[in-house]
Amino acid sequence: MCSQTETQSSILEEMEFLVLLLSLFLSLVSCASSDPTTETLRLCMTTQLGDYTETSQIIHTSNSSSYSSILKSSQQNPRWLNSTSKPLLILTPFNESEIRAAVLCSRKRGLQIRVRSGGHDYEGLSYLCKTPFIIIDMINFKSIDVNLADETAWVQSGATLGELYYSIGKKSDVHGFPAGICPTVGVGGHFSGGGFGTLIRKHGLAADHVIDAILIDANGKIMNRKTMGEDLFWAIRGGGGASFGIIVSWKIKLVQVPKVVTGFTVNKLISQGGSSLVNRWQYIADKFHEDLFMRVILQNVGSGSQKQVQAAFNSLFLGGIETLMPLMKQSFPELGLAAKDCIEMSWVQSAQYFAGYKKEQPLEVLLSREALYKSNFKAKSDFVINPIPEIGLRGIWERFMLEELAFMILDPYGGKMAEISEFEIPFPHRKGNLYNIQYIVKWDVNEVSEANKHMNWMNMLYGFMKPYVSNSPRGAYINYKDLQLGTNNKGTNTSYIEASSWGRKYFKNNFKRLAQVKSKVDPHNFFRNEQSIPPLPGLFGIKEV
Repeated sequence: MCSQTETQSSILEEMEFLVLLLSLFLSLVSCASSDPTTETLRLCMTTQLGDYTETSQIIHTSNSSSYSSILKSSQQNPRWLNSTSKPLLILTPFNESEIRAAVLCSRKRGLQIRVRSGGHDYEGLSYLCKTPFIIIDMINFKSIDVNLADETAWVQSGATLGELYYSIGKKSDVHGFPAGICPTVGVGGHFSGGGFGTLIRKHGLAADHVIDAILIDANGKIMNRKTMGEDLFWAIRGGGGASFGIIVSWKIKLVQVPKVVTGFTVNKLISQGGSSLVNRWQYIADKFHEDLFMRVILQNVGSGSQKQVQAAFNSLFLGGIETLMPLMKQSFPELGLAAKDCIEMSWVQSAQYFAGYKKEQPLEVLLSREALYKSNFKAKSDFVINPIPEIGLRGIWERFMLEELAFMILDPYGGKMAEISEFEIPFPHRKGNLYNIQYIVKWDVNEVSEANKHMNWMNMLYGFMKPYVSNSPRGAYINYKDLQLGTNNKGTNTSYIEASSWGRKYFKNNFKRLAQVKSKVDPHNFFRNEQSIPPLPGLFGIKEV
């Protein structure tokens, strides 16, 4: 008979053997579930980076516990959440060397790259792709260094507009920056597409105030304005940075703002005089004093028999109420603005105001990366060069009554926008444009049939608007990405002729120059998506595909 000690020893040996078998089994399962391409890419990056980087902290594969949460973290349009287009891995780099390694290794393995800063790409192109790809998420590239001595700031591409405004506001009450209204938008995509907001009539676009940048090209070369050259520097300020490389950071020139600004919003139902006010606004909004920005937000309100269309005159004045009131009585007395409708605040508080926050809330609300209002949506854009006649406005109101939740945002031009040449940067929509239109339709149920219903309504409205907007080409804004304007379904977009269908809408006569720059800096079209700038055929031996 065996002793108790011998029995215990035997049991322990059997347990150790079982643990070993379980370990081997789990290892085999892990290997079987791993994508060979992913593992090869990881090995390549590890070799590139050496021992100083712990790649497990920055590389998130589909087997990583962090993969799903990071993928969904900044998908701002829930419409794309159910997409089957998933990256092989997500990279969350902390330094330029890690981005460089990802570029070199992805290119070597024939993988595409999507770069995401705030995740607001309207068509989801910063995190969707039809061929094997990886995402470089710039979430850790969000430092902001404000230098009041020379009125500049270095901003990394993963920072949000809210974080930028907060950083400026904490250091100065007389400085600001002319960028967008939504604080959760990442500066990387926003700046590279142009970028406009409440200061557009006074100071122009965000891209107009970019004075330097750090970019990593398709060869992994890290360049600034001097080393990249003026042609490439021109292209990334309004031409869409994703076509030319990965822009790591931007140097911007701040603008001066008064200590006190005034915001006001006047709501008018279309059935109660709002239609005539919108009509009048078209003739004067681009001619207001450049310190006054007044946009119009058209929206259907109520439901059923109570449904109506409302016009909100949403405005910022760079000054106090005492100066604003005489100006309004002279420029737009029909609106009937009263002092009680106005709120005086600092410029950074106005960023809160336009984002939907209250003046009394702490500035820290600008640091939130969670959008206040998030729903499935489709958007399109137009530019208006002549006022829409009353018959056209009536047609808009009629169509709004057919939809549940629709918006048209009319942003006025004029002022500084009329003074800058359409060739200064790739964004060409300058003098001659009265205002820009952004069309938006939203819905709650994330189902294909529901999406199709609202998309059909949007297409119907967009078709109706054709006689009333710019033409030859019909203009569009690259930051309101719209794949219905034209795309290469294969996602390679190497055809210049094919790309012209949407390229001229976004960039007009600047499109060809953008393609020429592309041919110089990325002739093999490594950085590409469904609406990226293609190389120009005939240059440097490049053939049309």
